[in-house]
Amino acid sequence: QLQLVESGGDLVQPGGSLRLSCVAAGFTLDDYAIGWFRQAPGKEREGISCIKFSDGSAYYADSVKGRFIISRDNAKNTVYLQMNSLKTEDTGVYYCAGERIGGARGLGSWSLLVREFDYWGQGTQVTVFS
Repeated sequence: QLQLVESGGDLVQPGGSLRLSCVAAGFTLDDYAIGWFRQAPGKEREGISCIKFSDGSAYYADSVKGRFIISRDNAKNTVYLQMNSLKTEDTGVYYCAGERIGGARGLGSWSLLVREFDYWGQGTQVTVFS
């Protein structure tokens, strides 16, 4: 079973940056899409970015486009989320999630849907405060 562990959450001021990591164990990620999701207090979990590990193609929610960058390190079986120009509304628990996909399947709006992903990490807290 694919196991995912997030790290890198912290307290940061608006305008600051953080880099989150999602390390996978159990399987290599070549056949997977890895998504980042977040959940603010009292709100539903929302998808913010996804990467197709085999070719590095990426997909972003409009709310983070131009500020966040998703990337992967094949050798480390790790996906990163570089978060820049952070805003107070970026506060929440950030989760990475994995879904096994075929090589022909491309990323799209499905990549940001909670129901599409079978494997989840435990989350890491990001708090942006002024």
